[in-house]
Amino acid sequence: MTQARTVEEDVLGFEDAGELVDLVAFPGRAQLRLAPPTEPPTVSVVIPTLNEAHNLPHVLAALPAWIDEIVVVDGGSTDGTIEVARAHCPTAVILRQTGRGKGQSLSEGFAATSCDIIVMLDADGSTDPAEIPRYVAALRTGADFAKGTRFVVGGGSVDITALRRLGNRALAGMVNVIWKTRYSDLCYGYNAFWRSCLPSLSVDCSGFEVETLLNIRAAAAGLRIVEVPSFEHSRLSGVSNLSASRDGIRILRTIVAEWVRPR
Repeated sequence: MTQARTVEEDVLGFEDAGELVDLVAFPGRAQLRLAPPTEPPTVSVVIPTLNEAHNLPHVLAALPAWIDEIVVVDGGSTDGTIEVARAHCPTAVILRQTGRGKGQSLSEGFAATSCDIIVMLDADGSTDPAEIPRYVAALRTGADFAKGTRFVVGGGSVDITALRRLGNRALAGMVNVIWKTRYSDLCYGYNAFWRSCLPSLSVDCSGFEVETLLNIRAAAAGLRIVEVPSFEHSRLSGVSNLSASRDGIRILRTIVAEWVRPR
């Protein structure tokens, strides 16, 4: 059975610099201690953008200084997003998306990375870059795929509506039954994984259903999945392209398609 667990079940402390020095399990479980490796894993952050010129400077400035690679994939912005990205992060890899939609954007971004770990981050300021060490910690202590969740202790959201929360719960329940998982949050875009897992995840969708697809394929591939508490903030400015009804239907179709897809 594939089970999603919160990172606190494995890790209580880690240095903000990303170097795990002392990991202590909860009482009743074995104490785990990991010395800093000679060569720590490198980390890529992939940021899909579409007219996020006002938000991107805040997101880029908040990234931990030890991030090795930043990949910005722009979906045809008309507000100068690409120019802003270049001005605030001259070393970033900037791609002009060839397709459309968040899923396609992430797929192209993943393919352009070169580091050991890939972190997905939204450009609107809703996902906090300061949480990246949590995801890296989860991966460095044995997880293959670290998925953010707003619905456990330590997580939360000031952005999700009651309708989206209800839909998320219903869709997560379907996935949990079909794939024997225990996901508390299905439709959240803050995730991280080892780059070596890309063939198993194989993103081939175009829209906001990409997070659901990743969660399903990670489970179907038998990857070790850990849930990481995350707090979702309101977007800094602008209007979201997400539609609860339209994208909810796309997510439902994705679940059905993956269920009937030949293994």
